[in-house]
Amino acid sequence: MTEQLGTRFPQFYLTQPTPCPYLPGRLERKVFTKLAGPLSRQIHESLARVGFRRSQTIAYRPACDGCSACVSVRILVDAFERSRGFRRIAQENADLSAEAVEAVGTEEQFHLLRSYLDSRHKGGGMSGMGVLDFVAMIEDTTIDTQIVEYRLPPERPRDKGQLVACALTDVMSDGLSMVYSFFDPALEPRSLGSYMVLHHVERARAARLPHVYLGYLVADCRKMAYKARFQPLEGHGPEGWTPYKPR
Repeated sequence: MTEQLGTRFPQFYLTQPTPCPYLPGRLERKVFTKLAGPLSRQIHESLARVGFRRSQTIAYRPACDGCSACVSVRILVDAFERSRGFRRIAQENADLSAEAVEAVGTEEQFHLLRSYLDSRHKGGGMSGMGVLDFVAMIEDTTIDTQIVEYRLPPERPRDKGQLVACALTDVMSDGLSMVYSFFDPALEPRSLGSYMVLHHVERARAARLPHVYLGYLVADCRKMAYKARFQPLEGHGPEGWTPYKPR
């Protein structure tokens, strides 16, 4: 009976304050629970709908004292229309192929991630990630998770083509949740980060899923503020999901 109750009603914990990775001079705390057992998918979806995110087998959300800068956001798929800039990005990447594969870490993916981290996030929290950490990030999941691989056209027959971007994605009953994405920094002019979001919107639309979850938007952090471009967007707050507009 104790095990069943523990599965149905997960226990939540609060982390100790640590330096905020997004806003200098601030401290962050998170409330979290472990996703385990036969109901982990249902629990994950219920928590995602109130602003939680997943990292491996942990669901978490910010619980910072006196700060609400992190806003969980999601795109309204049916209402989304590409702007001129987004149409340009889609056109520039029309030569890429995309395939959703099983969430199994590969050496090819890891080398791409290392190039991305060394170029874009040197000295960040993930900068020391090794291959075992990477495999855990990809494979430690108790829900429906896949990794979408984006490749250039093959140069030779039967060649898979160069891997240039990846998106770790959770498939939920009401949308796609983009857990983490990375790309070849040498191809930054293609705006591959934005292109992956655009592609996920089209994937969700084809599957008749109403949302694409983008994680946390931090308006005063350049690396996290770009998500506000994907309008119409909803943000989760004290009143639930409401329209989110850039400042």
